[in-house]
Amino acid sequence: MSKEIIINVNPFETRVALIENGSLTEIFIERAGAQSVTSNIYRGRVRKVLPGMQVAFVDIGLERAGFLHLKDIARAKVQKLTDFVNSVQSQDEDIENELNSLADPPVFPSDGTNIEDILTEGQELMVQVIKNPLGTKGSRISAYVALPGRYLVLMPMVKQTGISRRIDSREERDRLREIVEECGHSDRGYIIRTAAENAGREDIKRDIDFLEKIWSRIREKNEKASAPFLLHRDLDIVLRSIRDLYQPDVRRIIIDSEEDYQRCVNFMDTYMGDFRPEIELYNSPEPIFDLFGIEIEIERALDTKVWLKSGGYIVIDRTEALTAIDVNTGKYVGGISQEDTVLQTNLEAVKEIVYQLPLRNVGGLIIIDFIDMEKEESKEKVFYSLENALRQDRSRTKILRVSELGLVEMTRKRTRANLNRILCRPCPNCEGRGFMKSPRTVCYEIFREIRRRLAKRPDIKKVVMVASPEISAAAVEEETGFLEKLETDYNCKVSVRSDPAFPDEH
Repeated sequence: MSKEIIINVNPFETRVALIENGSLTEIFIERAGAQSVTSNIYRGRVRKVLPGMQVAFVDIGLERAGFLHLKDIARAKVQKLTDFVNSVQSQDEDIENELNSLADPPVFPSDGTNIEDILTEGQELMVQVIKNPLGTKGSRISAYVALPGRYLVLMPMVKQTGISRRIDSREERDRLREIVEECGHSDRGYIIRTAAENAGREDIKRDIDFLEKIWSRIREKNEKASAPFLLHRDLDIVLRSIRDLYQPDVRRIIIDSEEDYQRCVNFMDTYMGDFRPEIELYNSPEPIFDLFGIEIEIERALDTKVWLKSGGYIVIDRTEALTAIDVNTGKYVGGISQEDTVLQTNLEAVKEIVYQLPLRNVGGLIIIDFIDMEKEESKEKVFYSLENALRQDRSRTKILRVSELGLVEMTRKRTRANLNRILCRPCPNCEGRGFMKSPRTVCYEIFREIRRRLAKRPDIKKVVMVASPEISAAAVEEETGFLEKLETDYNCKVSVRSDPAFPDEH
């Protein structure tokens, strides 16, 4: 399987796309002023302890207090975690999933310890963000610290070593464990990641030394800092994508920013040793996401209805509680029998559903309404097809068999905000029952379109942007810096005109 990582850098947002066999499979978006805080480490102050829920709210300096559960304190105190480490189900996905899969579920103290016995209001402690804020919820935090590297994850509070189960060879597992035991610290814990397979001893030792230096700096800061205080910030989305997404089957990495290209080259020279992917600087006038057809795929991922090649379609509806997926035959009439037509549509829908879930980053409870099948044999085929396809998903999933009503219940680990949440906002015209693109999203689309046209026509000296009053106001008041940069980059005048007749998305 051939993979490529495409990175599009703009002053207002950075987008990273993972391409498999020419198709967009995952998209990561980070906007200016809204960077991810996952894996960041803070010195926080306990704001409130809730014994009835066994949780505490901790001020870590963000807009909303972090959410700390008893189990995320208890596991930090446990030293012998043999069963805990042996239960690793790592799929080597986003690093936070890899860590959570190791630590889920942790064991509660056997002495009946309650959270009020451990924490008091005003107390200061070191915590790490394990899940970004979502909607109205604050960050999920843990007193258990883990530092991700290229080949390893350092666990300063655990004295055990775990190895990703995706490394099948017993000889390779033994080799890696021996290297870590010789080069690592006896009072540390480590997760050996899938990327370490076939890595050299010097590469692994360099990773261990790098992580130890980070941990040493964190401890020094923690001794001097007063809460709330940021002790350690994880890599930005560009370097994080290289660290976490790169695997041996990634053919190349393409980036359209010279500055970030050089940062990536330096990062790989320092931390990736001989396991370096091919990296290219893209400098063509045509936007990089246009060249690879990624913009079209992103638009398609925002649609509720997705057409299948046969003429059938699926409808994906997201609600607060769950995501419902409905399968329909649509224009497909088949050619043998009704049962065969239904089966073929359901099997085709399985492939599209498994493709759409990571692309849209659908998480939580998912209900799939397949077209009713009469034969148990057909139901089994659909179930096993879905089960096998989901094994390639980097997020953990759990699936139940097809019910008598033709429904499949499944869960998928929620790792980051749904694509709709990032690019859209609740529609004010329907009181939140639907979605429309936010003013920022529309502004950025217009800026990209202006860049497209100016790249093709360098002789243009003036551009007039016409949009609805809300979009025009957002462009002038909130995004004026990017308008000025457009004028500087292309030596032309960009003016904005408001037209109430324009819809907000135009």
